[in-house]
Amino acid sequence: MSNPQVICLGEILFDCLADQQGRSLTEVESWSYYPGGAPANVACALVKLGTPAGFVGCMGENEAGDALSELLQEVGVDRTGVQRHSTAPTRQVYTLRTESGDREFAGFTQQLHPGEFADAYLQAEQLPMELFERADFLVLGTLELAYPRTRAAIFRALELAEQYNVKILVDINWRPIFWSDPSQAEPLIQKLWNYVDFLKLSAEEAQWLFNTTDAGAIAHRLDSVEGVLVSNGGEEVSYCLNDNEGRVPAFSVEVQDTTGAGDGLVAGLVHQLCQRGIASLSNPDTAREIVTYACAVGGLTTTNSGAIAAQPTASQVEAFLSQMRDKS
Repeated sequence: MSNPQVICLGEILFDCLADQQGRSLTEVESWSYYPGGAPANVACALVKLGTPAGFVGCMGENEAGDALSELLQEVGVDRTGVQRHSTAPTRQVYTLRTESGDREFAGFTQQLHPGEFADAYLQAEQLPMELFERADFLVLGTLELAYPRTRAAIFRALELAEQYNVKILVDINWRPIFWSDPSQAEPLIQKLWNYVDFLKLSAEEAQWLFNTTDAGAIAHRLDSVEGVLVSNGGEEVSYCLNDNEGRVPAFSVEVQDTTGAGDGLVAGLVHQLCQRGIASLSNPDTAREIVTYACAVGGLTTTNSGAIAAQPTASQVEAFLSQMRDKS
């Protein structure tokens, strides 16, 4: 075990990206398969940036699961928390792309119910306690709240995080197709407010859950959180970190695929918090620098296809930021 500083819990899967942009599901002629799943994306991005991270989740004992497990090992993500399911397959998601590179989830392979894939079977009792004893951050999304077994694992992980003083970041990552009954999602998500220290939302998610896209308003409403980020695609990011509020414009980059951009933003934020320490957020200039760094990671992730394959290294981020400073 590599003593990961960050635990990323949730789904790992294959994004099946349409090779032809601007076409419907029935019109697409071929697909390219890219490893994904938001928590796995964040874990890989963190390791590439230089922060040790581990992935906790369940995948099938099949060829796709083997490939994903090998990828985690190649990147250097700790696999202590990986579970395998003997019969449920590893999830694969069909993803359409617009002409501009934006994505639209169109369904799952194998025509299975959303809850019949391996990631829905993460076992709470098998979570490695030693990971939480050493970690500084737990990062998770909300998709796995849709499934009873993994839901129980999420709340067990939250309890362990609180027990060992691990900071908790939740990225809402709302995807209705993962839910057999999407109306169940909001009350379950609201239960997370009792645990969350940092919250990341898209503008649509912020509007849905809080009727505002202003990070400061959301932070003040939740009261106990230490930070909120609200992203808006290629537009500016609204943030509130330790009561320091502001907006950072998204970087102008040549977008090829937006898959994993939000996960890159989360990884950039957590990496900076691990590097600088949460106490640094009391400085408004530092808070803005941290969000700017996170925006750079998210932006660079869109310049190539695939969420994990496109992720930048720390040196690439620094070079990009230096180039942007020279231009200004």
